[in-house]
Amino acid sequence: MKIAPHSKLVFIGDSITDCERARPVGEGLFGAVGKGYVALVDSLLGAIHPGHAIRVVNMGTSGHTVVDLRARWQTDALDLRPDWLAVMIGVNDVWRQFDLPRQTELHVLPDVYARTLEELVAPTRPKVKGLVVMSPFYIEPNRADAMRSRMDEYGAIAKGIAAKHDALFVDVQAAFDRVLPHMHANAIAWDRVHPNHIGHAVIARAFLNAVGVPL
Repeated sequence: MKIAPHSKLVFIGDSITDCERARPVGEGLFGAVGKGYVALVDSLLGAIHPGHAIRVVNMGTSGHTVVDLRARWQTDALDLRPDWLAVMIGVNDVWRQFDLPRQTELHVLPDVYARTLEELVAPTRPKVKGLVVMSPFYIEPNRADAMRSRMDEYGAIAKGIAAKHDALFVDVQAAFDRVLPHMHANAIAWDRVHPNHIGHAVIARAFLNAVGVPL
């Protein structure tokens, strides 16, 4: 596995990461890491590599875009001094363009998304042992769908930034695309954005495979 024993692994993102995690820091007892993919990653790392004693922290915040992430990056990412940092952001950046089309002040367009994510990743990469960029996604099999097409654009931006800065890239969209021929999107996420337990397992598996834990 790429993550060394006794490492601190911090996840940061939006509601898909958040999943009712504890405040102010999502770490500790009684479901503090939330009820989503972060909890599954924590569980599986503990079950498969118990001797590694990986410390998992969840710093997702519901509703956030990459612009919101920039505002709290220092306190919620860097100040926690992670060995490994995983970021998944972009769903709301795209979604607000479709569910709130008239509130343009809430829209994070591709150039702003790319510039802001770059501003976060570039100076952070030298400060951590490992950085993981996870793609945003839309659980929709029709790639010509307007929101799916837009989400793929943001995923490509995230992939390019990861490659530029020697970060691992987790193609979460591709992970869902492998499931969609066998399950309707509604069986994975009622709104095609917020996954159920199956969807969170898809994300957790994709992340673990990327860091060298085959499942």
